[in-house]
Amino acid sequence: MDFTNTQIHHDTLPDIDDVVLKPISSQYIKVIIINKLLLYTVCFGFLILGKFMITKAGFQNNFWLIISIVFIFCVINFVLALLAFRKRKYAIREHDVIYAHGLIVNTITTVPISRIQHIEESRSWLSRQFHLATLNIYTAGESGSDLSIKGLPQHEARQVNDFISAKVNENN
Repeated sequence: MDFTNTQIHHDTLPDIDDVVLKPISSQYIKVIIINKLLLYTVCFGFLILGKFMITKAGFQNNFWLIISIVFIFCVINFVLALLAFRKRKYAIREHDVIYAHGLIVNTITTVPISRIQHIEESRSWLSRQFHLATLNIYTAGESGSDLSIKGLPQHEARQVNDFISAKVNENN
């Protein structure tokens, strides 16, 4: 058998833009907002605690400047998180799973179903309150999950989990 390695022309490659990606649940924005507000509360709590615990003149003299900088950072972080939310989309196809996310750096991850070792559905306490779930997809040879799709409605996550599990078992 002779080895061949013919060139594939760009025009014959499938176009990822042809795939219709489905947005995650709009309920997930509430989880993001609550998590961000809790984080900001902890940050400001430590700063205020520092105001009473740290007696160094440098910290005391610049306390309001530090608070202002942290506040501006929090506002920018919050706005970026809200804008990035709309970029979280996914698609389940016959042979792969696609997940797109990111505002400044837009990442599209494609995981072939044939490479999936197992899939798990997880739900945090806050996600359970909004009937949401996260799908963690693990592939061969990697540590940790290779793809996490957060913010799926629980029933939809279970359907996707069952579909992918059936496809993985069909391939084995």
